[in-house]
Amino acid sequence: MGASQRVYKKKIQATSTLEKVFRAMELIAASRIGKARKQALGADPYTKELTAALAAVAVHAQTNHPLVNERNDTNKVIVFVITSDRGMAGAYSASVLREADGLLEDLRAAGKEPILFVFGRRGESHYSFMGEKIEKAWTGESDKPSNETALEIAQLFLARFLAPAAAGGVAELHVVSTRFESMVRQTVEIRRMLPLVVVDEEEDSAEESADKSFTQYPLYEFEPSAQEVFDALLPLYVSQRIHSVLLMAAASELASRQRAMQSATDNARELINDYVRQANNARQAEITTEITEIVSGADALAGK
Repeated sequence: MGASQRVYKKKIQATSTLEKVFRAMELIAASRIGKARKQALGADPYTKELTAALAAVAVHAQTNHPLVNERNDTNKVIVFVITSDRGMAGAYSASVLREADGLLEDLRAAGKEPILFVFGRRGESHYSFMGEKIEKAWTGESDKPSNETALEIAQLFLARFLAPAAAGGVAELHVVSTRFESMVRQTVEIRRMLPLVVVDEEEDSAEESADKSFTQYPLYEFEPSAQEVFDALLPLYVSQRIHSVLLMAAASELASRQRAMQSATDNARELINDYVRQANNARQAEITTEITEIVSGADALAGK
């Protein structure tokens, strides 16, 4: 075997190993995307009913609640960036980080002081490298967020928003995450989640428009009172929205990883075919060279 054939054989073996790794990662993501998608989309009916209940109670209660009021006593705002823990997911994390970087610049240009919270190792490593101060990071659950982590995040953000300015209170909460729309389409979204808009038009079919009349709701009797029910529903609504965006991001990450690994597998197969073709060409060239040398030697001996 000639030197060229040995080189191509090593390349074929190395690329075949990578192909197997890419294929395995694609199958793992494909096996998990179904459950993640079901969880992400399954949260919408609950969010819809919770929003409808909140809107119905708002008719009978005073909406002068700290969670829905603008704060002017501080310029601090929370920016919550949701990325992945691992790579091999195409431009998933890069797209989120690009939008988050732009948001941080816009907030600082507006005279606000962003406080950065990160979900996922990719975001943590990015902002650590950039020298940005990270208030807190959650890692290890980007593709499967738990209810406990979602509740912890929601309670922390609620506490910071309701705290006085002197105790570290913030005026706004912005979330940068990816919304799962289909297996081939995931879009990065920037949402201002607090102060709360009781009915958010951005939620499309999951939530009704704030301009619609509330006369469509029947009359209710509240125990102990409509205001107390409204006050109890608002934190629950915020917690549900935090959990919903985490589930959406997890489904988006798995879909992006499956698509990226499928492309990587196809590219590896094409590369292997190309190496095989080049190895065959090298083999044919070596055979031709050997035959030419034999014929030339025979002719030389016959002439002599």
